[in-house]
Amino acid sequence: MTPSIWVMIISFVILLLLEVPIAFCLGLSTILAIFAIGDIPAFLIAAQRIVSGTNSFTLMAIPFFILAGLLMGHGGIAKRLIDFASIFVARLPGGLSFVNIITCMLFGSISGSSAASVSSVGSFMIPAMNKMGYHRDFNTAVTVTAATTGLLIPPSNAMIVYSLATGGGVSIAAMFIAGIIPGILVGLGLMSVAGVISIRQGYGKGEKYSAKEAVVKFFAAIPALLLVIIILGGILSGIFTPTEASAIAVVYALFLSVFVYRQVKFSDLPAILLKCAITTSIVMLLVGTSMAASWVLSYENIPQKISAAMIGLSNNKYVLLFVINLILLAIGTVMDMTPAILIFTPIFLPVVKSFGMDPVHFGIIMVMNLSLGLCTPPVGTSLFIGCGIAGTTVSNITKHLIPFFLIMILVLLICSYLPAISMWLPNLMGL
Repeated sequence: MTPSIWVMIISFVILLLLEVPIAFCLGLSTILAIFAIGDIPAFLIAAQRIVSGTNSFTLMAIPFFILAGLLMGHGGIAKRLIDFASIFVARLPGGLSFVNIITCMLFGSISGSSAASVSSVGSFMIPAMNKMGYHRDFNTAVTVTAATTGLLIPPSNAMIVYSLATGGGVSIAAMFIAGIIPGILVGLGLMSVAGVISIRQGYGKGEKYSAKEAVVKFFAAIPALLLVIIILGGILSGIFTPTEASAIAVVYALFLSVFVYRQVKFSDLPAILLKCAITTSIVMLLVGTSMAASWVLSYENIPQKISAAMIGLSNNKYVLLFVINLILLAIGTVMDMTPAILIFTPIFLPVVKSFGMDPVHFGIIMVMNLSLGLCTPPVGTSLFIGCGIAGTTVSNITKHLIPFFLIMILVLLICSYLPAISMWLPNLMGL
């Protein structure tokens, strides 16, 4: 590697160890790397790349989906989805853990954010499970891992970022559809682990509903569930683009929260909009600095060099895919998902294309890998949110996380080596 890349890596690691926010780690290490290249105006190049990196019509979907998720979190939609899931699985042994997982899948499929799922669903489910005798740290582990399914089941901000990283060569609609079956498989895997643990620990059943109560709760949840149908149906039918769908999601979530469920008042909207602006600014700064870092890597031909080295390592596509999975799993533990996708997609995509992997399939594998990092320190956003809600620590829930982690890795490997799992629906729909 060139001196500039060594400067970039070393400075990034040092800043990360000093607990500097990841966006500033990327930005400062990129500026130092450009200085090391020499004869290039470092601050000008960095500024240009940060601005151009965020100047994308596709990225407009992210703030809209963030706002939709916040409106749903404040608008009582999570509670309706919990009641909906309870109708079907609450009576089973360990039923509340199943309710937790299914609700995270449903809420994540609407909000597209694991952090939103943990905070919205966890604030209801973790205390409820505590009261029913479930171990607090088990409850937290269930919520934290289940929340990652929202990154696979559409809509997903991570998939939008991946499409951007490929230069628009991958359809967002195809990514959305490809993530459905893998997301459901992850959810089912988590439910199987939760069920076994619940039986062994003697965790009881959840609340039982009469037929009348079940019908009432079912119909109360239908307006929230319709949002998924509206978004996916509109995109697939060509009525609107994913970006337009995100705006429609905001309008619909606002209507539900204010006029249907009446959990959000007009006086609450300024605070919600401010929170959306803050979250969006963080995401966009990550995107901008990641694109600047990607420019340095491209300038030094690092993607081409790494691709050539990996292809020279082995001509066995299964070995290469296993190596890429290991690298992405390691990256996910130390880097936020957005910059990881933007930086490493241009590096690994040529490699997987060389042995015939569909870019859509690889996108799903990348999202699955990096979503595991949300459950691990030092940058596991979902993990820290879950611990904060439950009033516990990372060290306390680690042993409870391991079984869920292992099943998620197993599903990852299955989806990696069986591309039909991801590609069946997109191929069926001609995407």
